[in-house]
Amino acid sequence: MNKAVSAALAALAIAIPGAPLLAETASQEPRQVILIIGDGMDEQQVTIARNYLKGAQGELLLDSMPVRGASQILTIEDRVNGKPIYVADSANTATSLATGVVTSRGRLATTAGGDEDIPTIIEIAEAAGYRTGIVSTASVTDATPASFAAHVSQRFCENPDQIERVEFSGIHIGGCPQDMQKNGGPGAISQQLAESDVDVILGGGSKHFTPKAEGSQLSVADLARSNGFNVVETADALSKAPTGERLLGLFSESTMPVRMQGEDGRASEQPAPSLLNHVHQYLGDVTLPESMECQPNPEFASVPTLKQMTDAALTHLAADNNKGFFLTIESASIDKQSHERKPCGSIGEVEQLDEALASALAFAEQHPNTLVLVTADHSQAAQLIPHPSLFAAYPIPTYSPGYVSLIETPEGGVMMVNYATTNFMMEEHTGAAVPLYANAEGQGLVPPYLRQPEIFDIMKNYLGL
Repeated sequence: MNKAVSAALAALAIAIPGAPLLAETASQEPRQVILIIGDGMDEQQVTIARNYLKGAQGELLLDSMPVRGASQILTIEDRVNGKPIYVADSANTATSLATGVVTSRGRLATTAGGDEDIPTIIEIAEAAGYRTGIVSTASVTDATPASFAAHVSQRFCENPDQIERVEFSGIHIGGCPQDMQKNGGPGAISQQLAESDVDVILGGGSKHFTPKAEGSQLSVADLARSNGFNVVETADALSKAPTGERLLGLFSESTMPVRMQGEDGRASEQPAPSLLNHVHQYLGDVTLPESMECQPNPEFASVPTLKQMTDAALTHLAADNNKGFFLTIESASIDKQSHERKPCGSIGEVEQLDEALASALAFAEQHPNTLVLVTADHSQAAQLIPHPSLFAAYPIPTYSPGYVSLIETPEGGVMMVNYATTNFMMEEHTGAAVPLYANAEGQGLVPPYLRQPEIFDIMKNYLGL
């Protein structure tokens, strides 16, 4: 833990009149918070997945949660007293969840403008004696999981080789020289995780642990081993990992493979208007992309499922633990597949989240004082639009100006999913509020509507911090 965060944690114990000491909890019984994040999982994503997985009249496990509200996303410019920005990224929204502080896009647990490190719920819980865990289907150095245990000014500073200067396709896109350890900072994200006190970290991102750690001849992975982590790389090794030791699972080089894909890996495509339609919008006709089924992704079999990682994390965190724990779980590629305009991939990752939720709720049934929360960090591109169009009866060609997929559902229907946020190679996030769900333990704690940073307060207060 870096010095700035350590000092902030010490100040927390004395700065709040009447607040419990960090070493105290509200109850002698173990208490647990399980926060499940569907990256980009707004109501459109949930509805599209529900229609495909359960049918138009079916229900996901999410739909059975007894407490439900809405979370408003907040973002500001990267300056002191910055103006609001109405569409967020995963770094600043995960920071809101992890710290209760609104910051600017791209930042991980650091303040806008001042670039000060902010204590996270994981660091505060660790200081109070709780065990902690992070599970993600992204690289564990990616914005959402990393915001809970790392502090950098730019989310792409994922390993020591790319902290001073970050390039993408030869284009300089930033860097975090002030965060380098030689400059008094906490280091690159992977190195911060390797040196952290987190008990369980599971996901992808092995390529960020192969470079040498800053100021060391050890790789970041070997640095993690020297810090007490058992580093595993396969589902079999995960299942056999003994409890009682800290666990770092790295199951893919970067983001883990998704469960489902479009036929032959197809993404959404643009409708093709005829030449006559280019002459006048009321003339000619338009050809839509061919419909497709969602198919299993063969690469998915090479990695553990989100449910398997969740089960392993719960086992390790709960073993011989009379204090409790905080665990965050992310289904990352609801978002990542939407960026690529691949609705089948997003559907499969909502299914993965629903399965992880089943494990969390089963655990909560057996362990009283367990608060289970499910939310999204932000909303995403993907709209469920009419097929056929409501205007199809008119003798003019009517079609979406964006990219579309026509998905054949198991119940015999066809869904049209549209992406139209940008003409760039990747879709962008959107600015809507996102759902927030809780198990019965959340009754009286989760209001119908809140601002995203208030979720941090709910979790912190539940653990008695």
